[in-house]
Amino acid sequence: MTERSDRVELALDLLAHMETDELALADVVDRIETVTTDPSLTREILDTAEMRGIIDRDGARVHTRRGGTFVRFDSQIHVRDGEYDCRRCGASLSTGYFVEFDAGELGPFGSSCVRKVLGRE
Repeated sequence: MTERSDRVELALDLLAHMETDELALADVVDRIETVTTDPSLTREILDTAEMRGIIDRDGARVHTRRGGTFVRFDSQIHVRDGEYDCRRCGASLSTGYFVEFDAGELGPFGSSCVRKVLGRE
């Protein structure tokens, strides 16, 4: 796999595990930006997610098709102490939360950003 395809797969895993039924497109892009900030790759991720049936786009709204997938905090979230910067908000962290997906690991996040990225807040 190429780095580009690895990023696509990681973002698709993230979208497939979001624990919300509907989001604004801007909020979905906010989550994708934890994987990439490349606009062409973001577009590819959205198009691929729709093609694979992970999401449905309706104008500025995105509907997720969770199908029973969600992140298990006890087994898929790894907490590590160290000096990190949150991948979502950029805040300095002494504890990083990393999400383990089939396609790879995503993080670090702060405790509130990991919940936000996964759609729990």
